[in-house]
Amino acid sequence: MKADEATLARLMALSQAGDKLAYAALLEACQRWLRGYYSRRIAPSSLDDLVQETLIALHNKRASWDSSRPFLPWLAAIARYRWVDHLRRLYRADEHELHEDTIGTDEEPAIAARISIERLLGLLPPAQERAIALVKIEGLSIAEASAATGQSEALVKVNIHRGLKRLAHMIEKE
Repeated sequence: MKADEATLARLMALSQAGDKLAYAALLEACQRWLRGYYSRRIAPSSLDDLVQETLIALHNKRASWDSSRPFLPWLAAIARYRWVDHLRRLYRADEHELHEDTIGTDEEPAIAARISIERLLGLLPPAQERAIALVKIEGLSIAEASAATGQSEALVKVNIHRGLKRLAHMIEKE
């Protein structure tokens, strides 16, 4: 079965009405669609787990789908959120492994990275530099950074956003 909008929407509507066969067909079609969606975004070793996580999320959220709205954008939004969560988990795992690996090793690369970060931050306006340093590097909350800088919480968030955007632009130019 082709996973087109009309077919998936019909299967979802039948599933919401309690049709078990339609629900099984919907999950099978969504599984194929998700495999294609994720295969371009993640490592093959993580594909099955992420597809299953997304199908579970679809199951848990199925009552929230509105039959007057398209199905595929709804599914794609769920898939995107699961993908972002997956990337966050990978980042945290890499960060933890990196921390364990660097214990007792030569700290020269870490020092060079810190100097590079400080040099890049030095190119930003002081308010943006301070907000990024406090929240993203030192790990303070937005409220704590607001108290430390005398800026409102909203301004701290704006400074972080604009500063990171400016840094990304500078790095891309290089």
